[in-house]
Amino acid sequence: MRFIAVLINFKICDNFKDCSGIAVCPTKAFYWDRKKRTIAVDNEKCKSCGLCEESCPVGAIRVAKTAADYKRIKSEIAGDPRRVSDLFIDRYSSEPKSPAFIIPAEKFKVQILESVQPAVVEFFNHGSIQCLLHSVPISELFKNVKIKYRKIEVQKNGRLLKQYKIKRLPSLVFFKNGGIAGKVEGYYGVGDKKELAEKVNRIISKIKKIN
Repeated sequence: MRFIAVLINFKICDNFKDCSGIAVCPTKAFYWDRKKRTIAVDNEKCKSCGLCEESCPVGAIRVAKTAADYKRIKSEIAGDPRRVSDLFIDRYSSEPKSPAFIIPAEKFKVQILESVQPAVVEFFNHGSIQCLLHSVPISELFKNVKIKYRKIEVQKNGRLLKQYKIKRLPSLVFFKNGGIAGKVEGYYGVGDKKELAEKVNRIISKIKKIN
């Protein structure tokens, strides 16, 4: 008898409607449960291709092919001490540390403009990167905020920079329903954390008012 079970570690899953697992699943086993407002899996439809597991940038999706696998993975998830906020190890204006947050410019439309959730993109280039020790952790900027955060490396005269009239790098640009909701440009170190946080919070408050 074939055994397949897909497990999701919701401790580290951001639980967005535009989950990569939903996007790549060829049988639509992955879906968004509108009533419960959560990602769900119909294991009866799963073909064990593993595309969902490969597509998850933070490793929250696991595919068990045996009962032993299921027991082991379930135990690992139960003992996982991490939270979603722990994944925000990156710092504003610093060298990206987590591949989960980096996207190529060509993925900007589907990942950001077509996102059903509010999103913020940090545009940067290596010329704008400051010392890691003097940069503000992203987790401190978006604590308890449901927002998709991504980083895009661009050139100074890149198309996206012109399109969104970005004059200084690094820059945080906020989006809601495919439109720009605000931006913060330029470098802010730990000494400027309060000022940066205030600007971010004003934009987030504005986003919450957008239908």
